[in-house]
Amino acid sequence: MPTLIADNGASSTPMHALRPADWPSFRETLPPGARRFAESVQFEPKPGRHLLLPGEGGALESVVFIEDPKKSEAERAFARGGLASLLPPGAYRFEGEDGDLALVAFAWLADAYRFEAYRSKENGPRARLVVPKGANSARVERLASAIAFGRDLINTPANDLAPDGLEAAARELASKFGASFEATIGDALLDANLPMIHAVGRASATPPRLIDFSWGDEAAPKVTLIGKGVTFDTGGLNIKPDAAMLLMKKDMGGAATALAAARMIMGENLPVRLRVLVPAVENAISGASFRPGDVLRSRKGLTVEIGNTDAEGRLILADALALADVESPELMVDFATLTGAARVALGPDLPAFYATDDDFAGQVLELGVRINDPVWRLPFWAPYDEMLTSRIADVSHISSTPFAGSVTAALFLKRFVEKARIYAHFDLFAWTPTARAGRPQGGEAQVARLIFETIEHRFGASG
Repeated sequence: MPTLIADNGASSTPMHALRPADWPSFRETLPPGARRFAESVQFEPKPGRHLLLPGEGGALESVVFIEDPKKSEAERAFARGGLASLLPPGAYRFEGEDGDLALVAFAWLADAYRFEAYRSKENGPRARLVVPKGANSARVERLASAIAFGRDLINTPANDLAPDGLEAAARELASKFGASFEATIGDALLDANLPMIHAVGRASATPPRLIDFSWGDEAAPKVTLIGKGVTFDTGGLNIKPDAAMLLMKKDMGGAATALAAARMIMGENLPVRLRVLVPAVENAISGASFRPGDVLRSRKGLTVEIGNTDAEGRLILADALALADVESPELMVDFATLTGAARVALGPDLPAFYATDDDFAGQVLELGVRINDPVWRLPFWAPYDEMLTSRIADVSHISSTPFAGSVTAALFLKRFVEKARIYAHFDLFAWTPTARAGRPQGGEAQVARLIFETIEHRFGASG
């Protein structure tokens, strides 16, 4: 059910976004009955609280929402959008519209998202927002739909989204926008010189594959997005404990992010030559599993000693990066639910990112704050490269120490990139553990909006 509606003159309930200091004077403007109601419920104007005010006949007359003046404009926009899941069904509009109105509308749609594919009965009607004046509702809805698409992929359990299911979703997306599509599956990966993708996924009953599609003018700047597509991660022979395995359907969150961002880029017809690569595997356990101590040969030719089979994501990304790098893209970005170290350092809500270009990194940081899709830059710290030294191979794929796990993983990936003009790596969680405004609990396509906005700012909008 759509939750944005046009202002066609129909009745809608006004919402007033106030700062705590505004409440006393606003309260005096209320009709006597509404003022008495606020007093009777002992409403305190603390940030994040809202109040439903009745009219003389008892029906809902208006809504008061208290904003936090210490928050940024983007955070306040998301807080307003969070009313979508707090208000009863009906039509609403913001009075005295100000701030980033498009972001308010986006946050409203993002907050209203529900994953209901496995419910026998859908939730009932939801609160609907009159599109704020000046907001491009069509664009907002396209961006929100792309985020919902990414969330749906992450939330879908692994029994219904194995590597072949991820391929089907990517194929449908490519077809929708007229992109060329190719999938390299099973032993064909060996013929295509993608040996590490094959090694990681060969133990599964569903063969591993590389999903590859391209869209846009071939003469336009080349932008390549790569997403880690581990549809379930047991840890392999270094098997995870049960608590660590519970959420591993989300280990394809990097792929979901790449696909969501691609949907935005194609939907807004950005002037780029887009390529999307998703190495899709299940890290399962069988007699065909790769082992700790194995030495794998990569597409790039480097030999890689396996220290732990639960660090599989960087292996499949390495082959995809080496393949994409040959084209010398203007921008190459990978997304991956890669390390617990990044989560220990930054928590679930703040993805770590790395970039080889300071100007690009600065733009990412600035836009992240502006659109409330924040990240934190960590360094490709070259002295830590020695932590990946192997005694028997060209490189070990995990560090020899317990320190700087996200940094050493990023350095491992960077070894497979030589020709891309700008390379960036995002180490994300792809999950919201506790619901917040605009971010329901569950799968989250973190940084999809951010990379879309960055590409749009960097290479221009359509037309």
